[in-house]
Amino acid sequence: MRVISYSGDNHVELLRCGLEFFPALIAAIDEARAEIYLETYIFSLDDTGILVRDALVRAAGRGVVVSVITDWVGTGRVESKQLKATLTAAGVQHRSFNPWFKRGVARSHRKLCVADRKVAFAGGLNINDDFFSDDSRRAPLPAPRWDFAVRISGPLVEAIHREMQDQWIRIGKMKLRARWDRFKMGRYTQHGTEPGQALAGLVVRDNLRNRRTIQRAYLQALGRARETAFLTNPYFAPGRKLRRALEEAALRGVRVTLLLGVGQFYLQDAVAHSFYPKLLKAGVRIIEYTKTQLHAKVAVIDDEWATVGSSNYDGLSLFVNQEANVVVSDADFAATLRTEIEIGLSEGRLVQLQDFLHSPWYKRLWYGTAFLMYRGIIRVITLGQDA
Repeated sequence: MRVISYSGDNHVELLRCGLEFFPALIAAIDEARAEIYLETYIFSLDDTGILVRDALVRAAGRGVVVSVITDWVGTGRVESKQLKATLTAAGVQHRSFNPWFKRGVARSHRKLCVADRKVAFAGGLNINDDFFSDDSRRAPLPAPRWDFAVRISGPLVEAIHREMQDQWIRIGKMKLRARWDRFKMGRYTQHGTEPGQALAGLVVRDNLRNRRTIQRAYLQALGRARETAFLTNPYFAPGRKLRRALEEAALRGVRVTLLLGVGQFYLQDAVAHSFYPKLLKAGVRIIEYTKTQLHAKVAVIDDEWATVGSSNYDGLSLFVNQEANVVVSDADFAATLRTEIEIGLSEGRLVQLQDFLHSPWYKRLWYGTAFLMYRGIIRVITLGQDA
């Protein structure tokens, strides 16, 4: 079993939505003097994306080595081509992750950046305008998309830099022997820290050495929970192990609260609803966020353990896509994030068990059918892994 690579003495700052994230990201890019790595799932060429793109171009213009990875599906085929042409012409190195599905169905869903090995960013925000939905409809939102990232300084930056550097090399042209050597080097180990120092670690998911690392981090945190667990996610379709961990925590007296996004995808909502009755009977409290599009993938457990990242609670994020979360063990950071989650809870709708016990038969049939469809698709994609 691999464990999280923790380091102490990190400063981790919570960034709320694009209003705080993009100015901080652009400032770090503008201050860089040597090297920038950036990864994102979506890089839209909207007003926000152009601001980030132009900052990257400015950096390359003053001699900074800039390397950008965008996902071919998330960014889009045409948009990827346009972005690559602009960046390459300006001296920015750009690679698309898995174009034309040449390496299977996996996508890179990570949102990471490191500038000069001094400052790093991680979280759930793509490079796009958060006043519009992040699907093909691009529908105007009633409020900015609700999401979080973190700005990191300290020893953890080096670990994120190393992971991003390796990712850049991995998706390029590498000989088989070189890939095997990097695979052997890429195992996570626990680092000792001095008493009293805050801990933070990078948790990544890939289809080689870290296939279940992010799910295991959640399972271990829930297994140790004694008082409270707040979990926020837009796409709720976890496998049996994570569902069982939520139920077992609630049954032993932990106050488990799920804040979930709804309203973006009809099928996704139906799959999530198929899980509600059993969770509610176990004592899990479920709130559906209704103010705007929820995109945050964050959690706080026992006011000490917290995570911010890119991983959803669905089969794609937990078993297929490449993801990156930062885990923080620090009471002050956990309190800050919990406050934000509680604000989100106040802007949502409490789900009642009676809503499902007395729902019409055709709705119950639809929820069950949606789950069976989802499970079938995930089992085909993951070659039978737990869904």
